[in-house]
Amino acid sequence: MLTPRNISIRFKIAVGYILIICCLGAAVVIVSERIQSLQNEIETITSRDMEIHNLITSIRYNVISMETSQRGYLLTGDENYLKPYTESKAEWEDNLNRLSGYFNDDVDKRRDLDNIRATIQHWIETSGEPTIALKRENQTEAIIDYYKTDSGKEDVDQLRDQLEQLRLKHLDTNRIYIGELEKRNELLTLSLIGILIAVAVVSFFIVAYVSNAIVRTIRQVSSTINEIADSRGDLTKRIKVNSKDEIRDLADATNVLLESLESQSWVQTHVADVATMNHGVNDLKELASSFLSKVAPMIGASYGVFYYRRGAGEQLRLDKVAAYASSGDEQAKSSFRFGEGLVGQCAQDKRPFLLNQPEQYKASITTGLTELQPRSVLVIPVEFESKVIAVIEFASLDPFLAQHLKLLESIEEHFGVAIDNVAGRMEVERLLGESQAMTEELQAQTEELQAQSEELQMQQEEMRMTTEHLEEQNLYAEQKTKELEQAKAELEDYAEKLRQSAQYKTNFLANMSHELRTPLNSILILSQMLYENDSKSLTPEEEGYARVIHSSGNDLLTLIDDILDLSKIEAGKIDLVVDEVNVSEVPEMLKLSFDPVADKKGLSFLIEQQSELPQIIRTDGQRLQQILKNLLSNAFKFTESGTVTLKLHLADPSIIEERMPDAQAEGFIAFSVIDTGIGIPKDKQDLIFDAFQQVDGNTNRIYGGTGLGLSICSEFAHLLGGCIVVDSELHKGSTFTLYLPYEINEAQLELNQALLEVAAAAPIGAPSRPSEHAVPVADVSVPEPDSSISNAEEPESSDEDSAFQNKRVLLVEDDARNVFAIVRALETKGLEVTVARNGQECLEIVDTDSSYDLVLMDIMMPVMDGFETTKALKKHPLMKNTPIIALTAKAMKSDQESCLAAGASDYISKPIQMEQLFSLMRVWLTKQVEH
Repeated sequence: MLTPRNISIRFKIAVGYILIICCLGAAVVIVSERIQSLQNEIETITSRDMEIHNLITSIRYNVISMETSQRGYLLTGDENYLKPYTESKAEWEDNLNRLSGYFNDDVDKRRDLDNIRATIQHWIETSGEPTIALKRENQTEAIIDYYKTDSGKEDVDQLRDQLEQLRLKHLDTNRIYIGELEKRNELLTLSLIGILIAVAVVSFFIVAYVSNAIVRTIRQVSSTINEIADSRGDLTKRIKVNSKDEIRDLADATNVLLESLESQSWVQTHVADVATMNHGVNDLKELASSFLSKVAPMIGASYGVFYYRRGAGEQLRLDKVAAYASSGDEQAKSSFRFGEGLVGQCAQDKRPFLLNQPEQYKASITTGLTELQPRSVLVIPVEFESKVIAVIEFASLDPFLAQHLKLLESIEEHFGVAIDNVAGRMEVERLLGESQAMTEELQAQTEELQAQSEELQMQQEEMRMTTEHLEEQNLYAEQKTKELEQAKAELEDYAEKLRQSAQYKTNFLANMSHELRTPLNSILILSQMLYENDSKSLTPEEEGYARVIHSSGNDLLTLIDDILDLSKIEAGKIDLVVDEVNVSEVPEMLKLSFDPVADKKGLSFLIEQQSELPQIIRTDGQRLQQILKNLLSNAFKFTESGTVTLKLHLADPSIIEERMPDAQAEGFIAFSVIDTGIGIPKDKQDLIFDAFQQVDGNTNRIYGGTGLGLSICSEFAHLLGGCIVVDSELHKGSTFTLYLPYEINEAQLELNQALLEVAAAAPIGAPSRPSEHAVPVADVSVPEPDSSISNAEEPESSDEDSAFQNKRVLLVEDDARNVFAIVRALETKGLEVTVARNGQECLEIVDTDSSYDLVLMDIMMPVMDGFETTKALKKHPLMKNTPIIALTAKAMKSDQESCLAAGASDYISKPIQMEQLFSLMRVWLTKQVEH
C-alpha cells in the first residue's frame, strides 16, 4: 500500500497520467452531462407534447361520445346506448385534471381549462341529463320542444373552439422553448473548446514536474555512489537521498549492502583474533577461560559459562569447565544431562537458543555496587565431526545483535577442532602419565611374580597330592549323583500321582455337584410352582409345606456351593478379579441387602464410616462382598436383640504388625462387624475357622448351618492379602474385623495361589492352609437368608408372556424328574414342548421336524452328551441359527466356558431358577424374531 512516505517513480508517472486523464475525463463528463441534459429536455418536450395532445383529443372524444350516446338513447329509448355516455361522463373530468397538471405554472392556460370545464358541465346540466330524464319519463313532446331550440349545440361548438385554441397556444410555447435550447447548445460547444485547451496546458506542466523530479534524484544517487567508490573502501559511508521513490529504495539497498559488508568485515576480523588465541594452549580449562574472556567483550556479554561433554550412554553429561564474570558457584549449574534445560536441549537439538527478557533467569550480573538481571541469554552448541562436544552460554544487559550470532557461528565452525585438539593432547598426557606409572608397577609386579613362581613350585607338589585325593572323592560323588537322580525320578513320579489325586478329587466334587443338583433342580422348580399356587388348588397350609420344601432345597444348594468353594480354595483353583472398588458404595449395597433382615428380627442395623478413608481400593470386589455378607449373616443369626453395626475405619498398624509381620503396617483398611449377640468363648475362637466347625459343636445345634462360612471367609481374606480378627466375650457380643490392604500385592497374590496349589497336591494329612501365617477369624457358619425374608417376585405380565405364545421348544434331558418339572413350568407359559431323552434322539427329531424356536440342552446325558449334540445342531442347515441354552449341573467355570465353546447361545446352572430361565428364553426368542 502506497503512503506519503514512500512515493515511487512509477507512482509519480502514474499520478501525471492520472491527472491528465482526470482532466480529460472531467471535460468528457461535463460535455456528456450537458448533452444528456439536452437530450432529456428534448425527450421531455416530445413526450409531454404528445401527452397533452392525447389528453385534448381524449376530452374532445369524451364530449362527442356523450353527445352521440345521448342522441341514440333519445331516438331508441334503449338503455344500452347510455353506456358510452356513462363511461365518458366518468372519464372527461379525470382527463381534464391530468391536462391541468401540465399547466401548473401557466395561469392563462389554467383559465382556459376552467372555461372548458364550465362548458362541459353546462352541457351536461342543461342538455345531457335533462333530456335523458325526459326520455325515461316518456315525455317525447318535451324532448321535441327542447330540440327546437337545441341550446346544447352551442356548448359543443364552443368546446371545440376552446380545445383548438388551447392546442395552438401549447404549440407556440414549444417553439419558444426549442429556440432557447439551440442557444444553450452553441454555448456548450464554446465551453468544450476552452476545457480542451486548459487540459493541454495542465498536462504539459505535470509532465515537466514529474520528469524533473526523477532525473534530479537519479543524479543525486549516482553522485553519492561515485563518492563511495573514490573513498577507497570506506564501508562506513552511506548514501543519503531525500526523495521517497525507487531511487530511495536503491539507496537503501546499497546502504544495506554496505552494512552487510561492514558486518562481514567485522566478523572476519574477530574470527581471526580468536583463531590466533588457541595456539600453544594445552589445557581445556585454560582454553575455555581464554575463549570466554576474548569473545564476551566482542559480543557485549556480561556473563558466560563453558560446558564440556563427558561420559557416554546414560552417563553422557555436559560439565561446567569455566565461567566469565561469575560471582560464585551458585550462579551456574555444574552439570546437565542431554535434553535437560536449555543447555541440554541445545546439545541434543544441535541448534542455538536466544532468549530475550528472560523472566526467571537465576544467574545475575554482579558489579561492585549492585546485581543486575540480564535482558538477553544466548546458548550455542560447538560441534566436531557432527557431534556436539561443548555448549557455551552468554548473558547480556543488551539484546544480542545479528552480527554477534554470525560471529559465534563462524567461530563455532573451527573452534570445535581446537577443543578436540586440546582434549586430545590432554588425553595423551594423561595416558602417558598412566603408562609411566604402570611401567613402574609392572617392574614391581615382575619381582613379586618371581617370588610367587618359587612358591608355586612348592604348591604344585601339594596340588599333585591333592589331585589324587580329589579323584577318590570324585568317584564317590558320581555314585551319590546316581542315587540322587534315582530319588528325583521317584519324587517326580510321586508328585504326578499327587496331581492326579487332586484332579480326581476335583472331578469327584464336580460330578457330585451334578448328581446333587439334578434331583434338586426338580425339587426347587416343583416346590416353587406349588407354593406360587397359580391354579389355587392348594390350601394355605399346603402352600406353607411347599414353601418349606423350597427353602430346604435352597439351603441344600447353599451347602453344595459352600463345599465347592472350599474345594476350589483347597485345590488352588480360585480366580480373583482385581479391580478398583469404591469404598463408599460397599456399605450402601450391604444396607440394601440386610435392612429387611434387621426389620424382621427387630434389630438395629447401623453403619459407621471414618472420613479419612481412601475413596478407592484395589481388590476383588465380589470376594469382599461375599466375606462381609457372611460376617453380617452370622451377626444377625446369633443376635436376638440389640444392634448389628458395620464400621469402616483405618487399620491399627500395631495389629497389622502383629498379625502380618511381612506386610506394610500402613495402607490397610478395616471392616468391623459388631453385634450384641451370644458371643464366643475364648477357647472356641480359633476353632470356628476350621471347616464344619461351630461354637456349640454338637449335632443338634440351635442355629443351624454347615460351619463352612468362616473357613471360606478366612481363606478369601488370605488370598486378598489380609486377615480376619475376632474379639468376643460370651453373652456380650462379638466383633469380627476384616483387614485388607488399599492395593493388593499381585506378587503375593500369585504366591498365595501357588501355595494353595501345593497344599492341594500335598499328601493326606498335610496342612491345607495357604500360609503358615494364616490368622483365625471368628464367627459361625453363614447361612443364606430364609426364603421368607426375600420378597416374592410378582408374576410376569401378560405382555411378557406373549413372547412365549405359539413358540416351540425342544427339551433335551434324560432325567425324568427334571423333564416333568420343566415341561410343566414351560407349558404354563403357553409354550409347546417336545422332549428328547438324549442327544441321539434329539438329532432324529430334528431330522424329521426342525421348526423349533429354542433348544434347552442338558449337558450330562447318556449315548451322546450335550457338548456333542450342540456341535451337531450348529452344523445342521436348518438349526444352525436356532438359539441353544445349556442346562449344566456343573458349577465349574471351565464347564460353562465349554458350553459356549461348543456353540451354546447361553447357559444356566442347575438347580434352575425358572424366572431366570424365562428371562433368558425371552431374550433369545426376541432376538430370534428380529433375526
